[in-house]
Parts: sequence; C-alpha cells; structure tokens
Amino acid sequence: MQLVLNIDDNLLNKAAKLTGIFEQSLLVCEGLKSLIFLESCERLAKLGGTEPYLEVAPRRR
Repeated sequence: MQLVLNIDDNLLNKAAKLTGIFEQSLLVCEGLKSLIFLESCERLAKLGGTEPYLEVAPRRR
C-alpha cells in the first residue's frame, strides 16, 4: 500500500541512526510494529491485578 506521510527529517534521521535501518519504508514499518508492541504491553499491564481475590491454581507434579 502506498501512503504519503509528512515526517520530520530530524526524527527520521535519528531513528535511522539508532536502528541502522536506512530504508524509509522499512523504518516506518518497524516503528509501527514497535508502537503496536508497546501499546499492547501497556494494555496487558493494566489488566494485571484485576482479580485481587483470585486463588492460585493448584499445580500438578
């Protein structure tokens, strides 16, 4: 899919230097993957502790 984006040159250059990814489309794709990962982690962390009275499940040995 083609998409036209206006991205700050300094931001793009800094990201390229930090990651070593200099192909712009790949850099944007990896940035989106990272954003999705971080947001997913935050959502999962917010779920933690929602069952304070839950008993630990027994383990078989």
